[in-house]
Amino acid sequence: MTRYWPLLFILAATWGASYLFIKVAVEGGLEPAPLMAARALIAAAILFAYLARSMGVSRAADELRAAWRPCLAIGAVGAALPFWLVAWGETHIDSGVASIAQSTVPIFTLLLGWRFLPHERVRPAQIVGIGVGVLGVAVLAGVDPSGGGWAVAGTLAVVLSSLSYASGNVIGKRNVHDTPGPVLATGAMLAAGCYLLVPALFQLPQETPTAGAIASLLGLAVLGTAIAQLVFYRALRLYGSHRVSLVAYLMPAFALGYGAVLLDERITVAAIAGLALILLGVALGSGALRGRGAQPSPEVERAVSL
Repeated sequence: MTRYWPLLFILAATWGASYLFIKVAVEGGLEPAPLMAARALIAAAILFAYLARSMGVSRAADELRAAWRPCLAIGAVGAALPFWLVAWGETHIDSGVASIAQSTVPIFTLLLGWRFLPHERVRPAQIVGIGVGVLGVAVLAGVDPSGGGWAVAGTLAVVLSSLSYASGNVIGKRNVHDTPGPVLATGAMLAAGCYLLVPALFQLPQETPTAGAIASLLGLAVLGTAIAQLVFYRALRLYGSHRVSLVAYLMPAFALGYGAVLLDERITVAAIAGLALILLGVALGSGALRGRGAQPSPEVERAVSL
């Protein structure tokens, strides 16, 4: 158990830094599609190297071929589309606001699970949690948006990315049972990179991106994607989805801190209130507030995996 908290904080810190990396990259001359295509392809190469080292090149390739259908689906809905939406959203909103908006993923996973996962039970607390979470989104997007209408649009784009991530989570639960997590992550990143290549060709930078933008792209791909995936699946294997799901509560705090300290982003009352309401909704919906002995629903198990 002594390694649990270090792993959890490393995961929250690396995923929380992703919003910082995206903000610096898009402000430094990288458009959303090329940025995210490069992110996914670099991460896929690193993850495949990890697979090749751990199980051999031939077996790694066989595992990826066996899982190509869910990888294509999750790569589109659970990676390529939300990647682009977050990057576009961050052209109009602060990185900290984006991290708060995306903390709604477990709430959307609950909603979709009721419709597409027959074994999911609906509890009154979950309904209340969803309502509280939606109220948090309304507060975050609608109370004194400093960027006007475009800030609202950017916030809603990131919320839509949460719905896309949640859809990928449900696809994974319905179709993948025995596929190792790193194999699924590698295939999804490879598929996402291929999907994003086409729009990326129409958004190639007219001028050389700044050194900060290039460094942020590498940080996003290596730390925020490839290494974070490996840390996540290691923590999941050692401690289970219940304990690892706590990263969903820590990640926005890291992202807000990075934005405030490194980018001079303002932490507003609306952001804090929206974050508090969204996380309360997630806690109610996941069952985290049902008592010490209760086991929460598995909605968050994959809600933080991509």
